[in-house]
Amino acid sequence: MPGYIEDRWMTKKPDPVTGEKRRTERWGKGLRYRVAGIPGVKDRSFSKLHGPEGANAWLAKAQHESSSGEFVDPRRGQMLLKDYITDEWWPRRDYANPTTERTVKGRVWNHIVPHLGDYQLNGIKTAQLADWLKTLKATVGPGTANEAWGYLSSVFQSAIDDERITRNPCRKQTTLSVPSKPPVKPRAWSKEQVLAVQEAMDERFRLCVDLGVGAGLRSSEVFGLSLADIDFDGRRILVRRQVKKVGAKLAFALPKGEKTREVPVPDYLLKRIEEALAQRPAQEITLPWKDPRPPTTEREEKERKPQTHALILTGALGGALRRDSFDTRVWKPALAGAGVIPPPVETKQPIRHRPGVSRTVLKYVESRENGFHALRHTFASVQLDAREPIVAVSKWLGHADPSITLRIYAHMMPEADGRGRSAMQNWFENS
Repeated sequence: MPGYIEDRWMTKKPDPVTGEKRRTERWGKGLRYRVAGIPGVKDRSFSKLHGPEGANAWLAKAQHESSSGEFVDPRRGQMLLKDYITDEWWPRRDYANPTTERTVKGRVWNHIVPHLGDYQLNGIKTAQLADWLKTLKATVGPGTANEAWGYLSSVFQSAIDDERITRNPCRKQTTLSVPSKPPVKPRAWSKEQVLAVQEAMDERFRLCVDLGVGAGLRSSEVFGLSLADIDFDGRRILVRRQVKKVGAKLAFALPKGEKTREVPVPDYLLKRIEEALAQRPAQEITLPWKDPRPPTTEREEKERKPQTHALILTGALGGALRRDSFDTRVWKPALAGAGVIPPPVETKQPIRHRPGVSRTVLKYVESRENGFHALRHTFASVQLDAREPIVAVSKWLGHADPSITLRIYAHMMPEADGRGRSAMQNWFENS
């Protein structure tokens, strides 16, 4: 097989008189042994300490992997993880959803780069991963830790494709306990709880509760609902867009999963919509489509062209509602007012550029199980309890597949009222 080992400190041919090899001008200088002559493999040098055995072992390994097309030069894996992420992995990411892009970037630069970024790609082993996981478990929730682990695995897999490393240390781990996403078991609210939260809410936004519990809309879909989306004659709501936040700006976009849908609604909800519109007519709001960032190409300019819709619900100053502002200024105060969560804790925060002046900030407890999504869970619970087919409920909720609906809401399915037990009893009695 091609390839050879050169001893740089000794001549290749022996002395014609003594029959022994002579020292070269490089004697005692630099690395002694050089492996060369393998097709597609960069020469590699070894020190005297490694001896010819180390060079021979590497030569055999490189020859075998080169002949099978699997050779990866270990020196390519000496690149720092943070440099590989910044220079090679991240520039190749292409996220259609800018919100997803920001989430991924936040996970990588907040939870991976600061802790592992100064290690070489091929220097991250089980010990380094164990220390990193220990830090993650102490600073973030299991869901965030699980996502960070997945993104790191993606980085290593990309490095394998780039022929920088030969294995992904995140794959097939048997010694590390990788955090898993905590199971989510949605809870439906009682009618009394729904009405209590609605009653404690600013009157301008009470329709949000009706739309969440009566049509299963997400909060972003409620904010993007326009007058043209209400089919009063067909007694249905067309869910065709959402208002989403990208950075500090808002944009219209398709609903989650980029799926539009129709939801049949009761007369009560249609009446509530009419009453709300009689008090506050829909307002035309113009926002970019999908991405508020300035376009860089003609295609992006066309795709992001602003749209105008007469939104049913808007902010106090007339703009589209923001989910984060709605959560802190409308939703959580209503939860506290209804006794669902404790009252907020008041703190004083100094105002920048105004020495000696502070403002009062209300801090509410985190309560993910009592977010706006609880209304959507209640909608699903009512429909399933009424024995609506799981396929229909899945369609109304906008899930990609009925199996998703079944996995989330299986515990809400009504009991079979003993019909299965009776059927088996009859089968045995008649056999």
